[in-house]
Amino acid sequence: MNVSPLPSERTPRMAPLTRLPVFLALHGRQAIVAGGSAAAAWKAELMSSAGARVDVFAAAPSAELLAVVADPPGGAITIHRRDVTPQDCAGAALAIGAIEDDAEAARFADAMRAAGVPVNVVDKPDRSDFTFGAIVNRSPLVIGISSGGAAPVFAQEIRARLERFIPRGFAGWAEAASTWRPRVNALDLATAGRKLFWRKFAGRAAARPERQPVDADFAELIAETRDEVRTASSGSVVLVDAGPGDPDLITLRGLRALQSADVILVDQGVAADILDFARREARKMMVCATAAAGETRTTMLTFAKAGRRVVRLGCRPSPAAYDRDIAACRAAGIAVEVVPGVFAAAGVESGLTAAE
Repeated sequence: MNVSPLPSERTPRMAPLTRLPVFLALHGRQAIVAGGSAAAAWKAELMSSAGARVDVFAAAPSAELLAVVADPPGGAITIHRRDVTPQDCAGAALAIGAIEDDAEAARFADAMRAAGVPVNVVDKPDRSDFTFGAIVNRSPLVIGISSGGAAPVFAQEIRARLERFIPRGFAGWAEAASTWRPRVNALDLATAGRKLFWRKFAGRAAARPERQPVDADFAELIAETRDEVRTASSGSVVLVDAGPGDPDLITLRGLRALQSADVILVDQGVAADILDFARREARKMMVCATAAAGETRTTMLTFAKAGRRVVRLGCRPSPAAYDRDIAACRAAGIAVEVVPGVFAAAGVESGLTAAE
């Protein structure tokens, strides 16, 4: 069979990261801030908004800092008018220094590390164990953008663009997700069914971002999920045309298919960068688009019959290039859909679905 995994079955792995993005749970935990400037006030406010108990060490707190202490957004903020000591931060989740003098910043960072506390020094990434990115806040949906400390203004520009792009109503849908998750987990749905529910949830949120979700939405999504689970036990196939091969030109429908696939069969000649959009857990395999088309089709059907969501990703020269795959799926009773590429969209029937 002329099918092989993409390089070393390490299908394409993450490119190197300058920093690892993480989201810390700080509610009720201690956070240390050293310094009394406006920058220290912002960091104290940020930690408080995440629910931390913030201890600020500042001999001369600024007016901005005093204002935040008087009206914290979340966890309490306490000012200590002295320098911080290692004893002050035993068990702290993190420490932040708003310290301009480089020698003093180095002493602070060394002391915090010696106490086992991760440290950030404002505007000094070389002194920091972690950095703060620009934030798009649709809590509990939160997006962080980092340049690794190299270009904060660039990160802020990206944040501004995302602020315009991401509806504020997503906050309500994210809140509903946190409320509904225990209810979904309590239902008699298998893992695949629960994943299907959340894919449908995401689609509904994207389609109706400014409407507050209600219990009727939950009931409808559950009913749709159960119906699809009953009719899709044999898996499915989505034939995605990669268009001209430019990853930036893949259609939104193609992107959604890649993000929900269990198996992705990639025709030779498709740019590997497109797979950066794919679901990380999906099995990705390189296949021959021409010489062994029959074997590739057999592989596609085998996975689908085993209940997998299969995506065949290729650059097809014409709509007719899909015909044999479509016919094979229908003959096997497998639901099949075609997602046209950017330049093929006019010639392929949209939404060619479900086996007959």
